[in-house]
Amino acid sequence: MEEHEKARRAAERRAKRKRQVLISRIIIIVLVLLIAVLLFLVFWGNAGRSKKPQDKTQKGAVTEGISESGTEAAPAVTETETQTEPAPDVMEEAERLAAMYDYEGAIALLQGDSGYSGNPAMAAKVTEWETAKANLVEFPLDQVTHVFYHTLVKDTSLAFDGDSKEAGYNQVMTTIDEFNKITQSMYEKGYVLVSLHDMCTVNDDGTVSRGKIMLPPDKKAFVLSQDDVSYYHYMDGDGMATKLIIDENGKVKTEYKEQDGSVSVGDFDMIPLIDTFVEEHPDFSYHGAKGIIALTGYNGVLGYRTDIAYKTRENLDEYQEKFFQENPDFNEDSYNREVEEATKVANAMKENGWEFASHTWGHINVTQADLSHIQTDTEKWENYVKPVVGDTNVIIFAFGADIGDWQGYFADNEKFNYLKGKGFDIFCNVDSSQYWVQFGDSYMRQGRRNLDGYRMYYNPEMVSDLFDASGVFDSARPTPVPEM
Repeated sequence: MEEHEKARRAAERRAKRKRQVLISRIIIIVLVLLIAVLLFLVFWGNAGRSKKPQDKTQKGAVTEGISESGTEAAPAVTETETQTEPAPDVMEEAERLAAMYDYEGAIALLQGDSGYSGNPAMAAKVTEWETAKANLVEFPLDQVTHVFYHTLVKDTSLAFDGDSKEAGYNQVMTTIDEFNKITQSMYEKGYVLVSLHDMCTVNDDGTVSRGKIMLPPDKKAFVLSQDDVSYYHYMDGDGMATKLIIDENGKVKTEYKEQDGSVSVGDFDMIPLIDTFVEEHPDFSYHGAKGIIALTGYNGVLGYRTDIAYKTRENLDEYQEKFFQENPDFNEDSYNREVEEATKVANAMKENGWEFASHTWGHINVTQADLSHIQTDTEKWENYVKPVVGDTNVIIFAFGADIGDWQGYFADNEKFNYLKGKGFDIFCNVDSSQYWVQFGDSYMRQGRRNLDGYRMYYNPEMVSDLFDASGVFDSARPTPVPEM
């Protein structure tokens, strides 16, 4: 019995030791697992902090947040949003084209932009301009009026100073103040600048076809021209600009010589004044048209002494003689620089919507001149003016003359045949009618209306469709304006 009890107790001790060993092992395993979990959590937390949070915003959204430095982060714009914003320069140019009634050009510009697809702003503009284009109407070509000016007077005290030139200035010149008022009035009445080349098309065989001008129903087309933009010597000191230049901003401006000898640069004649006005009112211009500049050549062009006489010093008139007396160092290099600078100005003007026409080299009366005289004069224009301003198919006759009567140009008109053969297709005279346009098989003719002191003083009713002469006429003008 005693032996049996000893055996039982020994068995209980062995079982107890086994349980203790098992419990110890379980505790060790649990501790190991706990340590592993803690190590995993510590490692994962550090790894998470070292990474940037995942961007969970949808494509096209803008995300905002706080940067690691603690400052507010700038919004991040996605690729989709970038595409919905048209490039400012593209939209600005398209808006300008549309304002000038070139809806096709504006639409093509937007649709050709890489950001057009899926761009609601661009699509809305295209829809708007397609509607505007559909509402355009064809303007009658025989109702296109044509107005013209000579060099504008800046200082009336110098132009109207009682000397021998005052009467002529008073008759045929317009002051800057008058010009600005006329321009504003015409703009308010719905007039829009168009080109002579909008009115007609010259075909390959030399025939001339009618053009097409499409405008809103409340707009009226007109052509603008300016004669004798040469700044002749005889005008020196009489209160008018002296030359056209390109300023530091690349814009065509005028120089004006002050009485103290200093030179001012600004809008002192028609060309820069119209440029500035159209820049501010693009709807005053049809497809970017500005005006036609009619040039002689005997004193050079645009204020530059580009005629051959300034190179050879031969066959000089009294004003040219005086020029060389005042500029004794003017030589062939000086002449070449004048030609170069004048060409730069002419090119800048053409790029900005201006066109050029012949006014005959010597300001001749083509009605009175015989064919030989016209031929000699035209050759001089081709030799000394055309190389500066480029080719043209427009001739604006000096003195309001013409090479035929109102009935038209016919096959036996030798003057017309010669000028047509020299490349002229568009012929302009002076006419007091509101508008006068004539198409022949191989030409277009148009009458021009002079807006000057004489017309405003004696025939204000003839310009009432354009402006109120009583509110425009410059009080600085001596009256009565001399009769012609």
